[in-house]
Amino acid sequence: MGLRGVVGQGLEASHVMDFAAAFGTFLEPGPVIIGRDPRSSGVMMREGVVSALLATGHDVMDLGIVSTPVIQHSIQRNNAVGGISIGASHNSAEWNALKFFGARGTYLSTAEASELLDIYHLRKFHFVDYTGLGRLYTNEAALDRYLHDLAAVFDLEALRQYKIVVDCCNGTSSLILRRLAGQYGLNFILINERIEGVSFAHEPSINASTVSLQLAPLMKPLGADAGFLFDIDSDRVAIACEDGTPVSEEMVLPMIADAQLAKGPGKLVITNLSTTALLEEVAAKHGGRVVRVPVGRQAAMDALATYRPEQIAVAGEGTGAIMMPQFRFVYDGIASMLAILSLMHERGAKLSEIVAGYPRYSILKDEVPLVSQRVPMLMMELNGLYGDGLADMRDGLRVSWPERWFHVRVSQTEPVVRVICEQKGEAPCALFEALMDQVRSMA
Repeated sequence: MGLRGVVGQGLEASHVMDFAAAFGTFLEPGPVIIGRDPRSSGVMMREGVVSALLATGHDVMDLGIVSTPVIQHSIQRNNAVGGISIGASHNSAEWNALKFFGARGTYLSTAEASELLDIYHLRKFHFVDYTGLGRLYTNEAALDRYLHDLAAVFDLEALRQYKIVVDCCNGTSSLILRRLAGQYGLNFILINERIEGVSFAHEPSINASTVSLQLAPLMKPLGADAGFLFDIDSDRVAIACEDGTPVSEEMVLPMIADAQLAKGPGKLVITNLSTTALLEEVAAKHGGRVVRVPVGRQAAMDALATYRPEQIAVAGEGTGAIMMPQFRFVYDGIASMLAILSLMHERGAKLSEIVAGYPRYSILKDEVPLVSQRVPMLMMELNGLYGDGLADMRDGLRVSWPERWFHVRVSQTEPVVRVICEQKGEAPCALFEALMDQVRSMA
């Protein structure tokens, strides 16, 4: 649950203040933690968020420019009743967003998000008088405490052997990685590390195509062991191998699931309908099981609440956003990077060797602008055309066959229809192009 849009062209200051006031009304009494990414609109949005939260009686701890995972860790550490991250993750600089977290530091469940929306739409805000206004203060120790959490899980000393190239995409990861290198001696070579609010070095899309543009060509010349690309708020990551090969973002979750399932005790992998089918093979190898839910972090939170924490090995998306139980299920790209480096260390293998050890799946992704109201008709037509497959209509339409599937759905965050198609072995180009033509004709 969150607020997202292009600032000044859909996302306005009044929306920010009203949503923050609704969130302040929704929360139990207590402190709220906020932080933002470096986008230029973040200052304006921060002022609106702070004003609304103070007006609803909450003390506000402002962490400044930090990653979303640092905010979530801080909620847990400081016994806050919730938190707000101001930042639009993988979107370009004109976008911004509010992401809301509950007292556990995780995204809101579907029920919680519905309650928040009701308060927002009904404008039933609980403003206090001048005697009950909250206080605003800062906490400069949040990043160091976050690094302490990472060091408690990963053997950072063992990871010093690796030379790691990181494309920070002018976002928050550079702040974390410089501190991580200084305190624990990790060997990072950072590119696009300057914090930037208006013009990023490139689109912060976390995929193999973006990795191939700037990160992958540097691997061999720099003699690097691994390469990582982060989005602006460091909750997603993509990778490049030491030989300069860009790796699909879909591989991040299977690799981490492979490591987590082997360590136990959890045997469940929670993911969405749009994520690679390689996960089923990885889970089966360890006697595990994949639980698939609709796309969106609310659905993931609902699924996590269904099981005991010790039952779950890992949760995540094919976007490079992963949650591990060691960090109480926070999407964290930095932790994912350390998990992959740890996998290299434990197996004594190069990253390219680890990637090559998995069965090959080829996935194609694209999107079509949504301009019509005929989406229900589109889904019915596709369901009829591909009726020989197993249909799942919980989120758009997903149709699967042995070793092949596709998913067509309307995005929750942008006015587009997303089309994803995967096949074991070679890419399903003919099926993908047919789907794209059908979606273009009706979307």
